[in-house]
Amino acid sequence: MSNRLVETLAGGAVICVAVAFAVFSYSRAGLRSVEGGYELSASFNRIDGLATGNDVRISGVKVGSVVSQELDPKTYMAVVHMKIRSDVELPTDSAAKIASDGLLGGKFVSLEPGGDVDMLAPGGAVEYTQGSVNLEELIGQVIYSNKSSGGGNGTEPAPTAPAGN
Repeated sequence: MSNRLVETLAGGAVICVAVAFAVFSYSRAGLRSVEGGYELSASFNRIDGLATGNDVRISGVKVGSVVSQELDPKTYMAVVHMKIRSDVELPTDSAAKIASDGLLGGKFVSLEPGGDVDMLAPGGAVEYTQGSVNLEELIGQVIYSNKSSGGGNGTEPAPTAPAGN
């Protein structure tokens, strides 16, 4: 009987430590949604890899999150709706771009504040945008351009066929 009591107490202690670790991890990860903020939107030509819940950052600091995304049926542009903290005001000439956390990292919206004296109103739209860069296409272009230039590393001349036969 005393063995079972000790095992039960040890199991309870392990569960308490696991719950405390989960709560600590959640609080440090910044996964909480932006409360009391305002919504902005921005239209992009492509948003590859951007998902609902991804960060919205200014100078690398999280100031909001992506709330939703949709396709504008008239322009065929991707419209991203973001929730921004209420203490962050953006000038009307601010810019937004889809950026990446490193080579294999996730995507986020990077806001670059402009210099206008007027601020974007809640529900407003960021006009100046830059969509995501498709890394696979860029790598394919580099590989293809290297092959079409004669192979090798680009410094050697292409081999020539022998003359006269």
